[in-house]
Amino acid sequence: MEKYIEKFIRYLDIEKNYSKHTILNYRLDLKDFNKFLGGLELEKIDYLTLRKYLAALKEKNLSTRSIGRKLSALRSFFRFLTRDGYLKTNPILILSSPKQDKHLPLFLTEEEVFRLIESAFAKNEKDERGLRDRAILEAFYSTGMRISELVGLSIPDVDFIAGVIKVMGKGRKERIVPIGDTATAAIRRYLDKRKKQAEALFLNKNGGRITTRGAGNIVKKYIKLAGIKQGVSAHTFRHSFATHLLNRGADLRTVQELLGHANLSTTQIYTHLTTEKLKSVYDKAHPRA
Repeated sequence: MEKYIEKFIRYLDIEKNYSKHTILNYRLDLKDFNKFLGGLELEKIDYLTLRKYLAALKEKNLSTRSIGRKLSALRSFFRFLTRDGYLKTNPILILSSPKQDKHLPLFLTEEEVFRLIESAFAKNEKDERGLRDRAILEAFYSTGMRISELVGLSIPDVDFIAGVIKVMGKGRKERIVPIGDTATAAIRRYLDKRKKQAEALFLNKNGGRITTRGAGNIVKKYIKLAGIKQGVSAHTFRHSFATHLLNRGADLRTVQELLGHANLSTTQIYTHLTTEKLKSVYDKAHPRA
């Protein structure tokens, strides 16, 4: 099995151009499956084997989301094996995935976002680290970028004149994202104050490119400082970005492009509205409201 897993991983890397993070997750999921097989040969894997693996995953009390992700990796793996002739039939075709629980993404109100961003200047607005933190928070909310996309930014990726940023998204797909004047001004202030010259846009305290963990900790720091509700993370900026755009009249296709979603169905989860927005529309539209 190991040699087939490595062939598949090379396929994802070279032909599909998947990100390192995605490839790592596929590798871990397939290694977990191989461990379950206990040396069973590839040709002997059938529908019953896969059903037993699914039952084993459920016994571990994994979430339906986690189980679904592992099965998705297996579907891609077996599709690759049958396409390239390593298997005659695909044993996973008739296996059903567990029904996914639908969770609406957590998002902040506009007032909460503003309070969170303003908290970055609470201590010392002239401090380099404070300017960096403010710029990171502004960039998150202004663009709706993923945290991995933000930490991967370099200075040449920011067009201060045109007001756009070149973002490297999932699957190493580039997209151009607008960035507001407030965010670009915050980035300029940070770069003007920054002592170390480097290509990376955001640096850590040691002068190296900031990591996803480092950026996540920065957001957590100001969530606590601003007294924002629990459960908020860097990704909440992305949810808030999409929700606020839709609430203010942006169309779904535009938000899809801005977020870098391959499928519109992924973006549709953001069509939920705040209770205040629903009540406002109802009060204006219903004749007996």
